[in-house]
Amino acid sequence: MVTNWFANTIDLIKLGRPLHLIGGAIFYGVGVAAAGSTLRDGGLALLGLATALSAQLMNHYSNDYFDRDADVANATPTRWSGGSRVLPAGRLPAQAALAAALGWGMLAMSLAVLSAMHSPNPALSAGVLGLAIALAWVYSGPPLYLHRRGWGEVVGALLVPGMTALTGFVLQTGTVQPIILLTILPLCLLQFAMLIAVSLPDVVGDRKVGKRTLAVMFGPQQAVRWQIGAIGMAFLSLPLLGLGGVPWLVALAPLTTAPIGLWLIIRFRSGAWADPAAWDGLGFWSIGQLVGSAGMMLLGFVATEWVTQGWGA
Repeated sequence: MVTNWFANTIDLIKLGRPLHLIGGAIFYGVGVAAAGSTLRDGGLALLGLATALSAQLMNHYSNDYFDRDADVANATPTRWSGGSRVLPAGRLPAQAALAAALGWGMLAMSLAVLSAMHSPNPALSAGVLGLAIALAWVYSGPPLYLHRRGWGEVVGALLVPGMTALTGFVLQTGTVQPIILLTILPLCLLQFAMLIAVSLPDVVGDRKVGKRTLAVMFGPQQAVRWQIGAIGMAFLSLPLLGLGGVPWLVALAPLTTAPIGLWLIIRFRSGAWADPAAWDGLGFWSIGQLVGSAGMMLLGFVATEWVTQGWGA
């Protein structure tokens, strides 16, 4: 009995894919760090982080629940695509995922109210948080089911790095400024590229159940062209960040992941997107490029603030 309870608990945790929370925390940290010397409240920053991660967990659980038909039909899952595989394996009932999604969603909304109340601009903060939580739900859930209707890659690109970082910034400053909008631009492009990469192993299963990703709607080869273009645009946009007021150390930070981006472009252009043996690696490095770029931008903001504030003196 105890063994079953422990195994079910572990499977419930796996359903939430907690490893992916690392990226969410980094994206949120980029927004907080972009606030720089206007950082008002460390406690509020932690409260906002708890809100963002709760919404992310809601999305993870709801995605596994509402996407379970596609996951069952997917005969070629990887570590980064095809869901957690807990539900297709029958290790937990589907209702467990739905219950967890609703629970995390209610917690996210409660924490969002508290965060907005303590922010310098409650109305703006409530609007940003409310929109982010709503998009996190309808990404895979009712009534819009965006990721099944051709909007998953675009909405996911805006939501995951974009809205998460914007939340961290708005909670601290009470404003939306060009610095945060420019900062999230290359991250949104890299997220778009990554979402295409992890959708490629799912194409056959998605097509069977009528799930319309870009790779299903336009074909994997065309989707890969957009992916390559997004990676290139991400790096071409970096000078615009510096010219627009983002500290140059931050603006150029994603260049540290340029070798990964170049390798991905070469691999995709060589046709690796069609090789099942390459899917796991392509997904891993696409995620690594995105999270690595965000992490380096976060460090860039911290280092810039360190120098300008003379913290090392």
